[in-house]
Amino acid sequence: MSAALRVARAALHMWEEPPISGERGSGTVFFSGCPLSCVFCQNAEISHAADGKEIDIARLAEIFLELEEKGAHNINLVTGTHYVPHIVAALDTAKARGLAIPVLYNCGGYESVETLKMLRGYIDIYLPDFKYMDKKLATQYSLCPDYPERAKEALAEMVAQTGAPVFDSDGMLTRGTVVRHLVLPGCASDSIEVVRYLHETYGDDIYISIMSQYTPSERLRARYPEIARKLTKYEYGKVVRFAEEIGVKNGFTQYGEAATESFIPKFDYEGV
Repeated sequence: MSAALRVARAALHMWEEPPISGERGSGTVFFSGCPLSCVFCQNAEISHAADGKEIDIARLAEIFLELEEKGAHNINLVTGTHYVPHIVAALDTAKARGLAIPVLYNCGGYESVETLKMLRGYIDIYLPDFKYMDKKLATQYSLCPDYPERAKEALAEMVAQTGAPVFDSDGMLTRGTVVRHLVLPGCASDSIEVVRYLHETYGDDIYISIMSQYTPSERLRARYPEIARKLTKYEYGKVVRFAEEIGVKNGFTQYGEAATESFIPKFDYEGV
């Protein structure tokens, strides 16, 4: 990515965790590009390419305010890592003009502590992934052998900034950290180690969101046939049961037909 700010979609999104989407939706801003190269990315249309409409910081600030006017419970910055300076400047402008809803940073977990420190005082809610504990899996599927180490460091900084989760009178999350983990086909054992680490390290100071919405694409069949299938109920249930057994209370699960295209929005520049 270049220094040009690119956004592919800005709209109300109903498919986040319940205390984030609520009844009115989360004001999601999907940025183009990503620090990772996950082969199974469901947003590959914009994460693996410089697709997206080029805008300036003033327009980004306006988008934040427009989403608030539409009733968004929060501003949800999706994969904005490489645009943090732009985001900070836009938030300064938007807050000066009255932006009052929580700001959420939604990322893949591969963040530098230095970058996260730039966001202190700007981010109310962190929503990172914690994808792997096994560096071999991180290398194979995200081309990122140091993912576990960097994700641990980043998460520690996020929790230090937000503290324990805080909810308003309507049950909406206003501050805190929710860690997502997507269970991959054939990788339940690593998922269990992720859940173990998160619970042993942070206990009730975070929420753990165990996700089943893995959506395989046809492009995986040639090079990654082992994950070119949907997750089974048994695999997902095994991870959830483990979380229950070790005492995870602050958490979210996905059941039913989670692996559907409804979780993949159209990147048609809506709201940009």
